[in-house]
Amino acid sequence: MLTKEENILQNSTAPVEFILLGLSDEPNLQSILFSIFLVIYIIILTGNFLIILLTLVDPALHTPMYFFLRNLSFLEICYTSVNIPKMLEDLLFGDKSISFLGCALQTYFAFFLGGSECFLLASMAYDRYVAICKPLHYHVLMNRKACMGLAVASWLSGFFMSFGHTSMVFTMSFCGSNEINHFFCDIPPLLKLACGDTSRTEIAVFVVAMVFVTLPFLLILMSYVGIIVTILGISSAEGRKKTFSTCSSHLIVVTLFYGSACIIYLKPNSTYSPNSDKYLSLFYTIVGPVLNPIIYSFRNKDVKGALRRIWERKAFG
Repeated sequence: MLTKEENILQNSTAPVEFILLGLSDEPNLQSILFSIFLVIYIIILTGNFLIILLTLVDPALHTPMYFFLRNLSFLEICYTSVNIPKMLEDLLFGDKSISFLGCALQTYFAFFLGGSECFLLASMAYDRYVAICKPLHYHVLMNRKACMGLAVASWLSGFFMSFGHTSMVFTMSFCGSNEINHFFCDIPPLLKLACGDTSRTEIAVFVVAMVFVTLPFLLILMSYVGIIVTILGISSAEGRKKTFSTCSSHLIVVTLFYGSACIIYLKPNSTYSPNSDKYLSLFYTIVGPVLNPIIYSFRNKDVKGALRRIWERKAFG
């Protein structure tokens, strides 16, 4: 005789497709949400492409800090392009289905890029630490080879982390409903659709997330402890303010990204709330990429200076 759990697993098959329920099922809201997210997506693409362009063409921005910022902007473009186009398609045409393979690929690239951003933010924090705490050794420690190594390591860490996450989830058996209460294929709602006992998978996913979120966060924390100690050692208030301003933009971005991501992925699965979590996901999937170019532009005199120089060259040259 088969147990109830064995019987469920025996009758389960991989679904041909999933249904993404999205942010709202109100027909009257679909066109409004489509317009809002289309404008947001255009702002994200424009803002981040502008950052990439400025850091490439202006010699004054050919520094390690802007090299990492260029990587971050490229990552944000890729990250939002994993989720927003599909969401716009669902809102415009009403077809909320996504194939099993498409869902797996969306999950993989979302976590690949999200994991890479964790380590890229840590690399940017280390850059600020060296610039503020070891200014005399800055050009030696943050040379071209070191910057390339940190960037490549950041991208590769996300690649391997996401491969493990996606493999663990999509090798499970799914049964019953194929409706994902989210606007993209995220792991917590997918675990809810799995058959049988998923506790081992949940623990494994949680442990991997802990390692790949906590490790770069600790590196960021240690960098800022050193930065704060150095800033407190500066005698003048003006000097402290000026020094802190060089890393304030990065600190705001880190707070936005880690704040929302930790609440969703580092909490027990028993406290999972689909409606609140999918709205909270907007902060690191959409709100963050919108705000990052604004934060780094309006709070950064170098970027504003580069934009002004390009404008003057086009206007007078």
